[in-house]
Amino acid sequence: MRFAVSPDELRRAKVPHELFLTNLIGNHILMTVAIGGIAGSFPWLLALIPTISFAILGFILWRARRARGRDPWYVMCHWQVCARRSRIFLTMLTLLVASATLGWIGYTYGGMMKEAVWALVAGTGILPVMATVLVLVIVESDALYHAHEARLPAWVVARYPAPTAQRVEGEAQPSA
Repeated sequence: MRFAVSPDELRRAKVPHELFLTNLIGNHILMTVAIGGIAGSFPWLLALIPTISFAILGFILWRARRARGRDPWYVMCHWQVCARRSRIFLTMLTLLVASATLGWIGYTYGGMMKEAVWALVAGTGILPVMATVLVLVIVESDALYHAHEARLPAWVVARYPAPTAQRVEGEAQPSA
């Protein structure tokens, strides 16, 4: 659905999506590649990636809650869209941290081989997070485009109705 909103609201509605995409691309893709080169010497540097991500996702969730009473309706709705996807990604990161913790416990106290631990962590933690990152980059890029075009998903409009929002009818399709 498309709505009549001001240019300032369009600009502000893009902020949560840009922040989330920065986390996904800058932190989870680019920093992983950069730190991956030196992880053999400094393996604890890899812990920076989920730590930074938890901080950014926590900020998005906090800001989305705050947006409900503070921001214009259109901007608030885009924070809610981003918060919903942030919760999904937080679940995946929690799964990664849990599998890494279980792997460490298995290696340290359970006598598991290092290769078995890496297989456990990679298969149940890293691989699902990587797949989720790729899907969320696509979905959030689309959401960023929709924020620029003054569009909202139907589920957001149904969940957060605004009686004063002015809906814009779709452009007429050219006849063939």
